[in-house]
Amino acid sequence: MYKTTGLMIGTLTAAIMSTSALAQTTITVSTWAGPNHGINTMVWPTWKAWIEEATEGRVTVDVVHDLGPPASQMEMVADGIADATWVFHGYNTGRFVLTKLPEFPTFEEFSSENASAAYWRTHQEYLAEAGEHRGVDVVAAGVHGPGWIFSNEHYETLEDLKGKRIRVGGGVMGDLSNALELTGVALPPTGVYEAGSQGVIDGAMLVPEGLRSFRVAEIFPYTLKVDGGFYRGSFTIVVNPMIWDQMSAEDREAVEEVSGERLSRLFGYMMDVSDVRGVDFAEEQGHTFTELGSDDLETLRGISDDMIAEWAANNQDVDALAAIEYFREQLSAAAEDDSVGALVPDDLR
Repeated sequence: MYKTTGLMIGTLTAAIMSTSALAQTTITVSTWAGPNHGINTMVWPTWKAWIEEATEGRVTVDVVHDLGPPASQMEMVADGIADATWVFHGYNTGRFVLTKLPEFPTFEEFSSENASAAYWRTHQEYLAEAGEHRGVDVVAAGVHGPGWIFSNEHYETLEDLKGKRIRVGGGVMGDLSNALELTGVALPPTGVYEAGSQGVIDGAMLVPEGLRSFRVAEIFPYTLKVDGGFYRGSFTIVVNPMIWDQMSAEDREAVEEVSGERLSRLFGYMMDVSDVRGVDFAEEQGHTFTELGSDDLETLRGISDDMIAEWAANNQDVDALAAIEYFREQLSAAAEDDSVGALVPDDLR
């Protein structure tokens, strides 16, 4: 789908950056993860390069850190404090329900890039009509890597986890923690290191990239894992609709062309790269990875089936079961397309 023939990425990026000062429209992006997170080191600068190339420098991107906590991002963009941001749906309790769709366990491996492409297609085909992102425009959808359980003790079974104080976010992660009879402790990923090092929590539900980017491997030497993850995480990249009024119809079309599935793939690709780096970092420190046993897998499958049935029953605005089936079909279809990695400038990979 994405061809690179004749594209001299390094040269183009340099030329585009030299025209940034001539931009007529600046998309101000609010970001809430640390400066070394892949969203900030890969996604935003690559999107900026793509936009500047597509609009011949007339539109650019400016990233601003720490404008507000993760849960406030949707409102900040809707209110015009920033023009764009990335949203983790689990932090917005009660607002997003359909977005749990890509978070349920699949019990098979797949890349976050393909999952993000599949999620974008599913959002456009099924979820957008429900209007859960009212007030903003969705320009990309993303899925993070497999959610695992990191801990200060060696857990091998679901029974071992009962009653343990485990960091959770929201969405399916929170539902799963209740089903597994954990003592869920709501924390952003940025708070895991401090809480773990002080003994406030026994472990954390997080993704492999957190082993490195949030220094989780330094405090939790054990991981309990499942193929495809105990859960995944749902994200969107959103913009304030008024940003389109600041650019020509031609430039809006150009920005949308380098957003959508392409930007969704970029988000997932970043997560894949970050997960590999997180696992490598943990292995260097002698981390122990344990696969959940077959009997417990069957228990987890039953829990997942029950969660999906309840989720579908509570979502009458769309055909939820058809949507999740479509998503899983698109996982395979997306794997047939080219990776977006070749379109990421070399110095940003």
